[in-house]
Amino acid sequence: MSNHGYETGRLNLPFVGIATFGKRPYIEDWSKIEADVAILGAPFDGGTQYRPGARFGPRAVREASTLFSFGHAGAYDHEDDATYLPASVRIVDMGDADIIHTDTVGSHNGIEAGVRAALKAGALPVTIGGDHSINIPCINAFDDQGDIHILQIDAHLDFVDERHGVRNGHGNPMRRAAEKDYVTGLTQLGIRNVSSTAKEGYEDARKMGSDILSVRQCRDLGPEALSKRIPAKSRVYITIDIDAFCPSIAPGTGTPSHGGFLYYDVLELLQQVAKNHDIVGIDLVEVAPNYDPTDSTAILAAQVLLNLLGFIFHERSA
Repeated sequence: MSNHGYETGRLNLPFVGIATFGKRPYIEDWSKIEADVAILGAPFDGGTQYRPGARFGPRAVREASTLFSFGHAGAYDHEDDATYLPASVRIVDMGDADIIHTDTVGSHNGIEAGVRAALKAGALPVTIGGDHSINIPCINAFDDQGDIHILQIDAHLDFVDERHGVRNGHGNPMRRAAEKDYVTGLTQLGIRNVSSTAKEGYEDARKMGSDILSVRQCRDLGPEALSKRIPAKSRVYITIDIDAFCPSIAPGTGTPSHGGFLYYDVLELLQQVAKNHDIVGIDLVEVAPNYDPTDSTAILAAQVLLNLLGFIFHERSA
């Protein structure tokens, strides 16, 4: 009976083992993070107004990410002639923030604590939601990090101030962010169709420093010109709502909106932003895997995150 190469170590193929993000090490004790990137799950969807299920997003995206977990040699991209995410880029998985069902305040506090722990360790925090309300505690955690600019890639503006007394649901995060004195402005891309924000919300957003573009406007400009609309030398926090993508490629989300971005629309933009700006935090939200039996939404999410991290650290090493 062959031992199939076990004398050189475990094979650890993508479909075996425990599904941490990219099959990277799990760090249970948040005071012992030593990494360049720290992945945090935020499985909270209590801010959802329509279809729930994004609480299963972190688990699905982690599982999908194992597809891209081959070895420590990194991923060679023949188009760019670059190797992304070699072993020198240390990625760890913090597991999930503590979430308390029906308790938005308590759940958001748990997420904020996780992002603060990543920042304290000097790691780039990458938070996987959950609904878009989880961006609120993520941005709260940056209150001692200096000025940031927010790049939002999304179908919806999410700039509602208050509706039915709700101020911290998934329609509110960009409004809550814009209120922070350390958030210098927002670039809101992909906004389209029957959005969730009334006209006054758009007017308020522009008054508070927002640059708002639809998918068609983004395509007309192209990725290079788009990235130049983000103020030069700004430190950028990126929030990606998976419903920014067309539901033809990302149906697994609570509020699908047709006419969305295709993969390279977003990938090429992120590559330009990583070239031109210091990216200080990332979240990716609204993957609700049960609406997509093919898993392609979760695979798209994992692929976007891993490529974005590849671009960031490729630029840093250069």
